[in-house]
Amino acid sequence: MAHESSNLFDIFRERGFFKQCTSDEVVRGMFSAGPVVAYIGFDPTARSLHAGSLVPIMALMHMERTGHHPIALVGGGTGLVGDPSGKTEQRQILTRDDLRSNFDAIKAQIGRFLDIDGGQSIAVDNADWLEKLNYIEFLRDIGRHFSVNRMLSFESYRIRLQKGLSFLEFNYQLLQAYDFLVLFQRHGCRLQMGGDDQWGNIVAGTELIRRVEGVDAHGLTFPLLETASGAKMGKTAKGALWLDPKLTSPYEYYQYWVNTDDRDVGRFLRLFTFLPMDEVRRLETLAGEEAREAKRILAFEATSVCHGAVAAEAARDGAAAAFGGADGASDGIPTTRLSRERVEHGVRATELFVEIGLMSSKGEAAKLFKAGGGWIGERQLRDHNEVVGITDFPGGEALVRAGRKHRHRLVLEDQ
Repeated sequence: MAHESSNLFDIFRERGFFKQCTSDEVVRGMFSAGPVVAYIGFDPTARSLHAGSLVPIMALMHMERTGHHPIALVGGGTGLVGDPSGKTEQRQILTRDDLRSNFDAIKAQIGRFLDIDGGQSIAVDNADWLEKLNYIEFLRDIGRHFSVNRMLSFESYRIRLQKGLSFLEFNYQLLQAYDFLVLFQRHGCRLQMGGDDQWGNIVAGTELIRRVEGVDAHGLTFPLLETASGAKMGKTAKGALWLDPKLTSPYEYYQYWVNTDDRDVGRFLRLFTFLPMDEVRRLETLAGEEAREAKRILAFEATSVCHGAVAAEAARDGAAAAFGGADGASDGIPTTRLSRERVEHGVRATELFVEIGLMSSKGEAAKLFKAGGGWIGERQLRDHNEVVGITDFPGGEALVRAGRKHRHRLVLEDQ
């Protein structure tokens, strides 16, 4: 069995978290010398994080597991401005009330992954210091350290200049750099991590700390993920793969991972599970029918990390029931309850498939039926005129299928 390094820098490189770093040698030495305080920022643009945040979340979890001290910064202050990085259009400006509500929800969500209550990690809101800034003092004390020419050399700004970059957004890099400075001053934070689209902002923070405090700080970025097919990571038929179980059920979450493209399995096992690397290497060599074992393990482990082992087991059992497993329980399958009276009058199948989230539109459902991919029970739905009626519910329930991968349970109830 190969020995796995306990140095977090080596773990990041081996498991695929590494894209670039301000100094490989220095950052690796920091992780060897003792506990490191590092931070990652999260935008409170919604009430839940989605799969796009999984790489930074897993990185912070690896920090905890190796004895370091993560800071999760939720940008209640910078959220009032909007980060132009990686965006071709200006972000929608949210109200303070919306941002506060989102911050509370996301902080609680991050607490599912990190030991915030126990003090191993902390969550902070940059509104605590950004909203108190005096603009003139900020320009004199912080703005004087920034070169406009230098800022415009970063890709995130060059891309936005083609369509127009507001002065509001232009200030974002100063604010994020100031965050890094404040976290250094308050918590001894000397490392910022994030997606590779954040490289310019991260470097700006390291340079600000060096100029103001005379201390070297560092940055490390993760690759921006796409699936092997070129699709955006975490994109589903219903939209984003949310980490909130009310928005994406554990069963749906499990199904996303179990349907991973064969080409992505090894990479995702490295990134989204804590399986030992020897086991990862074994699983990624499996092919054909055996590759399904690797996908089921990936789905179970990823779902366990996000929703806990009990929910992962229910999702696995639900999948076994939906796809013909021997002893699977149907409780884990997404379920919608319909009134018996409504079904007795007949429900158009295209409408039903959209309502329960199997299709994004009636037009998409009609295309599915025409291609032979829509089923209710053992009845194949053949065109947009199909109607679902009471005879489709023997025993008061029915399993609806969209293609080979998506299942939904319908249960009748008297009202």
